[in-house]
Amino acid sequence: MLDAAGTGRVIESYQNQAEQLLKEYLLADTFVPYTSVIGGVLACKLVYDLTQLLSALYFKSYLSLPSIKRVEWNNRAISTVHAIFITAISLYLVFWSDLYTTSRIPAYITHRSSLLSIATLGGSVGYFVADLAMIFWFYPSLGGLEYVVHHFLSVSAIAYSMLTAEGQLYTFMVLISETTTPGINLRWYLDTAGLKKSKAYLLNGVVIFLAWLVARILLFIYMFYHVSLHFDQVKQMHDFGKLLVFGVPLALSIMNLMWFGKIIKGLRKTLAKRQ
Repeated sequence: MLDAAGTGRVIESYQNQAEQLLKEYLLADTFVPYTSVIGGVLACKLVYDLTQLLSALYFKSYLSLPSIKRVEWNNRAISTVHAIFITAISLYLVFWSDLYTTSRIPAYITHRSSLLSIATLGGSVGYFVADLAMIFWFYPSLGGLEYVVHHFLSVSAIAYSMLTAEGQLYTFMVLISETTTPGINLRWYLDTAGLKKSKAYLLNGVVIFLAWLVARILLFIYMFYHVSLHFDQVKQMHDFGKLLVFGVPLALSIMNLMWFGKIIKGLRKTLAKRQ
């Protein structure tokens, strides 16, 4: 029979083996990307169900909405949660972590990744896949052709960056633009709740204008400037990766400018009514 010391060694041995197995499993090439994508889809389902439950309990106007409006209400809650999550992680990775800022890492800045960056991109892919599925299912109630194009471009760029570890820095720069999403969704909620003439609605419009200008106009200009500074490293990427680095942000920039024009028009209209 084993004494206390022997039993302790056996337990410690099994613990070390379990930790090693878990470590190898988590670091497996296929585990993190695909599991995080599935996790992202399941998280969307969870947020949808929780929103549906809590809204029915705490918002009287929710139950009076048409069925498709309730679906959009829940869908916008998903996009808001995703936007907060992806913006926070993207800001951290781009500006505060040493993954892309330090020069001590020998790899090109266009070929750096980590477990956190891969898992984050996987979760974002899961969100865009789930949201795209809802857009198709309820088309065009949750968004027209421009939303389909936007999501296809996003999924292509994010999935490629996640699976190849190429251009993740620029992918996260683009994803920072999701910081405008909560404001857009709040505007819809205020409108749906009949608060279109409130001060909150006006303030929301101003915040959206400023956030859009910074996150979807100026940030994209900075990203293209950053690409030009590191063009020698960008050239080392595969052709498809280079296409995504240039093509997707350019297409999104055009769409952002079009939407920005609508935001300016809407804000001017709102301000004119209050004079």
